[in-house]
Amino acid sequence: MNFLKKIFFPTILVISFLLLIYTFYRSEIFWGGSKRGYYLTYYFISLILIFVSTFAFFINQKLKEYLIISSISIVASLYLFEGYLIFKTQHSKIIGQSLKEQLYEKQTGNKWDRRSKLEIYKDLKKVNNEIVIKVPPHNHTSNKYSIHPLSGISNSKTIYCNENGYYSIDLIDRYGFNNPDTEWDKKEIEYLFIGDSYTHGACVNRPNDIGSVLRSISNKSVLNLGQPGNGPLMQYATLREYLSSNVKKVIWVYYEGNDLKDLEFEKKKNILTNYLEDVNFTQNLKSKQNEINYLAINLIKEKEKKRENGNDEEKEKFKYKLFKFIQILSTRQLILPETAPPPELKKILQLTKELIEKNNLKLYFVYLPKYDRYKFSYDNTNYNLIKVIVTELNIPFIDMHNEVFKKEQNPLKLFPFEMFGHYNIEGYKKVAETIYKFTKD
Repeated sequence: MNFLKKIFFPTILVISFLLLIYTFYRSEIFWGGSKRGYYLTYYFISLILIFVSTFAFFINQKLKEYLIISSISIVASLYLFEGYLIFKTQHSKIIGQSLKEQLYEKQTGNKWDRRSKLEIYKDLKKVNNEIVIKVPPHNHTSNKYSIHPLSGISNSKTIYCNENGYYSIDLIDRYGFNNPDTEWDKKEIEYLFIGDSYTHGACVNRPNDIGSVLRSISNKSVLNLGQPGNGPLMQYATLREYLSSNVKKVIWVYYEGNDLKDLEFEKKKNILTNYLEDVNFTQNLKSKQNEINYLAINLIKEKEKKRENGNDEEKEKFKYKLFKFIQILSTRQLILPETAPPPELKKILQLTKELIEKNNLKLYFVYLPKYDRYKFSYDNTNYNLIKVIVTELNIPFIDMHNEVFKKEQNPLKLFPFEMFGHYNIEGYKKVAETIYKFTKD
């Protein structure tokens, strides 16, 4: 204990200063001050630790012992709680997946497809050599290329995801989006959708995605430019690259589950921030589809290589999980407040509105709720803040919580087997019908 008393608090003091420096770097340099409110907690913790470890040099040995024991107990408790949260999450996933499979097999008489995405890709490739795996634009993290793709592999059958017992396979158009290719040739396009995986139509096949349902009930042309993982900046960039003069209405689909988190990472991509800084900036992506295809196919090949060397893939997963555990990430996410909308969100929507008005189009903002809202307690702070931003910009706000989910006796029935995931066929259908109700002429 004597040796521990000699080194414990000097070590804590050094760690505290390093934490303070790292917090400053993340808050003021990496995030440019945009997440200062989020990092206030870490500033506070590091300053408290500095004060306590400094104070320890001036107290008697008995109090030092108590402080050491208390400090070790607190740290041990945090990691025990983190371990509990990880175990609980993993256990819930396993139980939930098992229940999903049982319900699916009971309701349909079919077996749940238990193959991994790479396994089904390998199987289907034997029949169709042109089939591919979905490569969302956000997967292009390398800065060594001259473009940042905003779409997928064109003219392809693309394996996406399995939340309903089967893998959805998207029929992708000439520019890498989930549309019948003939939609691009229509004389007039009534609706153009911007959004993420929900807009894209995650885990269902056409004609059950939002765009296809709306195409059917309106008997109008619909272009769906949604891509998995797209946040507001990539959505705006997509609009800039693919908007054409024959569009009448633009539907901006916002998902409360992760759009703000996606925006935080998008802000760090220089190519993407160019869209904010220069209204005339363009990558001319329509003319670079071959390059987009090439980059995405290379990523698929890299995944195949990792699959062949399974040990390396498992090591990467283990490292990632260990890093999250060391960071006590689950505990932090549970106790720290949600990040407020950054100022870039309002700027993006303002620029979008200006672009829409310049082209004499109509703009609608559709707000999609997440599963957690109906399963657990919900903090609607960001919902209110975003609604204020959209209202101040005088953009029509279509609230799917109030218009669809709140009206259901059991909102969870609009998710796969009432469990976590994207919307199911019925959920997408009700969203599309509501959009049509509020936007039809």
